[in-house]
Amino acid sequence: MELLKREQTHLGGFAGLRENRLITDASVFGPPRGGAWPKGIGNFVYLADARFQPHGDTRMHPHREIDIISFMVEGRLRHEGSLGEGSILEGKDVQVQRAGAKGLIHNEVNPDDQWNHMLQLWVLPDEQGKATDYQIITPKLGELTPVYGSVKSETTLDSKTLISAGLFSEGTNFLGTGEFLCYLIQGKGNLNGKELVEGDLVRGRDFEFTGTSEGYLFFAQAEE
Repeated sequence: MELLKREQTHLGGFAGLRENRLITDASVFGPPRGGAWPKGIGNFVYLADARFQPHGDTRMHPHREIDIISFMVEGRLRHEGSLGEGSILEGKDVQVQRAGAKGLIHNEVNPDDQWNHMLQLWVLPDEQGKATDYQIITPKLGELTPVYGSVKSETTLDSKTLISAGLFSEGTNFLGTGEFLCYLIQGKGNLNGKELVEGDLVRGRDFEFTGTSEGYLFFAQAEE
């Protein structure tokens, strides 16, 4: 397995947030900088682990022909824009936006007096020209909840890139086959015999994960 630790990447940011970028796919962004991996999996091309300062925001900005998956980790996030205006993410909610051919504009805002914590992933659509779409999905404790990709769930946006969120407790076990990326968002666990802590990104093939504390993670895979 390959392993990248969050602290091995550069801490940067813009507007009202600070972030570590762990994946910046070279096919989209050019040669990676700051320790980021130059390759995701499938059409998954970008991963940032971000913290918003109190009342910080990203400022209103556009996207087109990109799917954006945001994992709320700690605190809250208020969503503004042409899709899902006024939505509030809290707990471990996952927000999925499809910019599509029409495109979207949005701003993500920390409405509180404390720093918050979220992840943002970008996935290229399998085909251009799709309609815009917006979803909020709440993962279920103890299982891998599909949040993006159509093979494992008819309720998620269609894609051959599959992303599942896992809320776990001590002793929770997740199994899967095929090539994968796994990011441990919170907590501790054992993945294929390797002890992982918060901020560890792993690439490998076939997985068995066991939680050794309470925590939160995601797995990304590509349809084979």
